[in-house]
Amino acid sequence: MYSIVNSLVAWYLSRRWSEIDNFVLYSHDIQRKLLFQMLADSANTVFGRQYDFHKMKNTQDYKSAVPIHTYEDLKPYIERNMHGEQQILWHSDIEWFAKSSGTSSDKSKFIPVSKESLNEIHYKGGQDLLTFYFRNNPESKLFTGKSLIMGGSYSSLPRGDKIRVGDVSAVMMQNMSMLGNLFRAPDLEIALMNEWEEKIEKIVHTTINENITQIAGVPSWTLVLLKRILTITGKSNILDIWPNLELYTHGGVNFMPYQSQFDNILGRNKIKYYQVYNASEGFFSIQDRNNSDDMLLMLDYGIYYEFMPIEELAKGSPRTLSLYEIELNKNYAPIITTNSGLYRYIIGDTIRFTSTSPYRIQVTGRTKAYINTFGEELIVDNTDKALTQACKQTNAVLHEYTVAPIYFTDKDNGAHEWIIEFEKEPKNLIQFTEILDTQLQAINSDYEAKRYKNIALRLPIIHNAPKGTFYTWMKSRGKVGGQNKVPRLSNERTYINDILKLIL
Repeated sequence: MYSIVNSLVAWYLSRRWSEIDNFVLYSHDIQRKLLFQMLADSANTVFGRQYDFHKMKNTQDYKSAVPIHTYEDLKPYIERNMHGEQQILWHSDIEWFAKSSGTSSDKSKFIPVSKESLNEIHYKGGQDLLTFYFRNNPESKLFTGKSLIMGGSYSSLPRGDKIRVGDVSAVMMQNMSMLGNLFRAPDLEIALMNEWEEKIEKIVHTTINENITQIAGVPSWTLVLLKRILTITGKSNILDIWPNLELYTHGGVNFMPYQSQFDNILGRNKIKYYQVYNASEGFFSIQDRNNSDDMLLMLDYGIYYEFMPIEELAKGSPRTLSLYEIELNKNYAPIITTNSGLYRYIIGDTIRFTSTSPYRIQVTGRTKAYINTFGEELIVDNTDKALTQACKQTNAVLHEYTVAPIYFTDKDNGAHEWIIEFEKEPKNLIQFTEILDTQLQAINSDYEAKRYKNIALRLPIIHNAPKGTFYTWMKSRGKVGGQNKVPRLSNERTYINDILKLIL
């Protein structure tokens, strides 16, 4: 079996590399052709007729006619589709919906997944991850064992027998080929369980005797699994259980705050870390080099990209840029059009470009996950980097955190209030706070200006949360496991006030 699979991998690599070289050279033409193929395919849908897709001759026509959409804007169309109507947003039948974390008005979002997007975006992204990995590591023995994938769950909807909903990972597992399932663990029945704590226990007991060569999942929940495995087996290193483990694939959140824990648990000298940027809406970019901190933007999937400068977010008619107009090291909000029926859809992340030849990016945060109460424009990328340095200088290890503003009062200026759960606490929390504050000022000049002589911002206030606090809070919200992530930054105090009730 191993030799057969490696022959298939070699064949795919040789074919795929020529295609990747092509989109690197002709990215703008490829993107334009993708857009107009999608508009032609969906011209006779309800949405396509509403916006006269058949009349569009160039990208400016598309931008002028179709406004930027949030999930709430597209929700009425999606709801019709979920009740069994077809030809609403996309020309082929849509029977699967990827469940994602909710917006300000909804507990959950339901993103349509067409057969085209499943094959030309989601599966293609997974295949290309392996393409890059094997290209960079030809000695790999990845297919001598199995991949442990931290998947989500799925269920049917009472609105129609054919309609199914689940985390995007669950949708992919349910539709995966027989060959793909041969190299995946745990069994599908366990992987798709809804009850997270029971799922963890079953994953542990059914995989500790498997030959696991790859692990994939969101860092926070992967750590929960790995620590449970070490507890049950009595081992101190995962390589004592899975000696052939060679790759951990992560995405969803910045890996930097978690890396020291993974280094200790996995053994950094042997394991390679690869980052992907995927979501319910699509698979966008992949780390294409060993030991790199950026990712190649994949431009020949079923996704057309625009990029909104971050300063345009609050404007009524924001402008967007095409690939050839972007600048390096500036924050943008990606706007996507996809072959599952999302049109000029703002996915809610912020990115910056590190290269234009080829186009490589880093994810810097969320459009709603920032603090700008006092003009400090603090983003997750800032807090992650400052925390990493503060932990390094105080020999602390971070587990989770969240931050919110303390507003001005008659007696005091504002401040940032932090709740941090440490894996290993700093010996001196005051020293840790001061280092964190100094690092934030070095990284963010707006924050530095507001901290000058405490004019607008006082020294941060940090609460040291007991271990398990964030898990308990996420569980109380029904957000345990899968793609669920702790909200890092918020301009208002809803999240932090809830957590404070658990620890004060």
